[in-house]
Amino acid sequence: MRNMNQDSRSFVSSWRGAGDHGQAKDARASFAFALGALALMAAAPRARAETPAAVVASATATVSAAPAQAVPQIVARDPAGHGLLCHLDGKSILLMQGTPEQMGAAQGALLKEHVQKLVRRALYLVGSVDSVRGDTWFFDRMAEIERRTTPHIPARFFQEMDAIAKSAGLSQRDGRYSNLFPERFHCSGVAVCGSASKDGHVYHARVLDYMSFVNLQESAAIQVYMPEGFHSWISVGYAGFVGTVTAMNDQGLAVGEMGGRGEGDWDGMPMSLLLRDIMERANNVDEAIDILKKTPRTCEYYYIFSDKSRKIAGIHATAKVVEVLHPGEQNPQLPFVPKDTVFISADERACALSDRLKKNLGQIDAAKLIEIIKRPVASQNNLHNAVFAPEDLELWFADAGKNTPACDEKYVRCNLRQLVQFYKTAQQPAGKAE
Repeated sequence: MRNMNQDSRSFVSSWRGAGDHGQAKDARASFAFALGALALMAAAPRARAETPAAVVASATATVSAAPAQAVPQIVARDPAGHGLLCHLDGKSILLMQGTPEQMGAAQGALLKEHVQKLVRRALYLVGSVDSVRGDTWFFDRMAEIERRTTPHIPARFFQEMDAIAKSAGLSQRDGRYSNLFPERFHCSGVAVCGSASKDGHVYHARVLDYMSFVNLQESAAIQVYMPEGFHSWISVGYAGFVGTVTAMNDQGLAVGEMGGRGEGDWDGMPMSLLLRDIMERANNVDEAIDILKKTPRTCEYYYIFSDKSRKIAGIHATAKVVEVLHPGEQNPQLPFVPKDTVFISADERACALSDRLKKNLGQIDAAKLIEIIKRPVASQNNLHNAVFAPEDLELWFADAGKNTPACDEKYVRCNLRQLVQFYKTAQQPAGKAE
């Protein structure tokens, strides 16, 4: 396994020239907008923009032991009948069912403003700033990435991206590029089972440390996908983003990833789309690893997988190799790994995580894991956190606040099985609900 103490780097530091000359004028105008926006962000306190849920959760982390989640409140319906936008304890829950085109159109319609906002920030604000720092123009690099990854991406994902873009009023290019946008992560992940947990069950946490300073959290949404012919699954995601970095499916398989290196290795399926493919096709950790090994991959990433059979595994994957880290297995690049645990992190975060696991061994449940992943395990740029209980399809999640990391925000509880049933009941004709 590579040295996790090395900084994760992003290929966004090497952008140059406009790849689509027909859109160069718009790109340069957006570039100017981005620089102006960045100057304003640096000069003035950030105001909270409207969020999909209109409310950003606050207060200290709490975990409910209640047997059922709160009832979501429906705030909008897809005109075509393939999606619902709900609020649950101040958070946006987007539920979609159908073909890729139907789910994409539903997401674009129900989260239109937030899809547009995310594209502006991901493609133009962050991209333009990194273009100044590097020597390659953003759209040139993105055109190369699209060309090299396209042969490895299932057509259904492009169909969904294009449907989102059309429904949200974006160009096809922007809709695709925002989903192929390079990741720059400095994250942590941990899973416990057996003697390490309080009741022998699996508890799995992921910490996403990623650019909360540009307010990506304002476009945060829990996305529940019910695709035709594939597993239903839930993602701690963002408006218009069809891939995932934090997810669990209806078979009780959960995943969180951490970034590494390997920028420039684009001849494979992008990580976020590969994880979605795993969520939709795999039933357990073993099948997830098999798909990971057999699929052409891009850059270096680390993963924690867990499932309802109480199997957990850490993964190091590059374009060429896949290495598996088993529970309690020691690695020279990590501090001590306690029995029945797997974790991946770096620097002082890894040391703090190891120490907290040792201190709480045998007493770890969802509430305890939420405490374990607080700072310094999470960073100041902690964008979101999630804790999974795969056996019960439970998820607790928190998003960054206006000026606070996700680890200091309130956690909201939801259950994948209950959300799927809620959607099916809500979509039935009046008088025919189960």
